[in-house]
Amino acid sequence: MTRWLDSKRALVVGAGSGIGRAVLDAFRAEGAKVAVLEHDRAKCDRLRHELPQVPVIEGDATTRSANAHAVATAVQAFGGLDILINCVGVFDFYRGLTDIDADNLDAAFNEMFRTNVLSHLQSVKAAIPALRREAGSAIVLTESTSSFYPARGGVLYVSSKFAVRGLVAALAHELAPQIRVNGVAPGGTLNTDLRGLTSLGLDAIRLDDTPDRASDLAARTPLKVALTGEDHAWSYVFLASDRSRGITGETTHPDGGFGLSDAHGRNA
Repeated sequence: MTRWLDSKRALVVGAGSGIGRAVLDAFRAEGAKVAVLEHDRAKCDRLRHELPQVPVIEGDATTRSANAHAVATAVQAFGGLDILINCVGVFDFYRGLTDIDADNLDAAFNEMFRTNVLSHLQSVKAAIPALRREAGSAIVLTESTSSFYPARGGVLYVSSKFAVRGLVAALAHELAPQIRVNGVAPGGTLNTDLRGLTSLGLDAIRLDDTPDRASDLAARTPLKVALTGEDHAWSYVFLASDRSRGITGETTHPDGGFGLSDAHGRNA
């Protein structure tokens, strides 16, 4: 490995599976010390069993208390914090506004934006003091192709991801020059545990359970690739490393060239 993150200390929020777990593994392989905040108890137990040297905090990333505890744990374990990554998200399985019952709209909106947007705000808010104490600190938030294009999710998912894209821009401006803030906008991803909204009765459905998902994802992109969390993780490594010390307020697009395709809306 290149050891791009030697001596770096990171907190990965939502590292129990999918892209978050791939980021955790890539960061450790590149020399970083990593702590984890994860909501799912079974995933926390698995992480503790597989990686006993990694501090794992079980808690809800949408809350102030869980993020404060996670940051404090990382700082105590490592002597400081250089990097914050947030990979928390929930999906809506392409529900348009006309597909959502009016009685469910408030709850669905609140759940979507609390999970996909507030979790990012809470983790950044908790980490700012520790990150400001270190030179070259970085935040990387998880956007999506849905942060740029419609039809990659439903109305609530797309609008929440546009909001995360806005967070990257606003926070990069606010936190400069001490902290760099960037985003990663993954395309469709294999081996993900991304689930649907509980408020719409979709929480038992995994996006990765879609039939023929690998071939469908590959067919959508000019590169004809179906990407995994491991593919996306290297964008986080780069943006968290000192190699990107002149980059802030930007987004990488590990999506197989999705934005180059004339059919990106129709094929989503």
